[in-house]
Amino acid sequence: MVFLVSDEVRSKNGGQRMVVTGYSSGMVECRWYDGFGVKREAFREDELMPGGKSSQEKR
Repeated sequence: MVFLVSDEVRSKNGGQRMVVTGYSSGMVECRWYDGFGVKREAFREDELMPGGKSSQEKR
């Protein structure tokens, strides 16, 4: 699945909803707020699933 910048996603292993902020070296860069600060991490596309209304659904 291809995610666009600003799409909400979740890890297939569970966890918080995250926002896609970009792509780098074939990885999807995501950010989220954990209650204390903004976290960021990069994931492979196959590790993620849609986490809310994506920009593709809004069209």
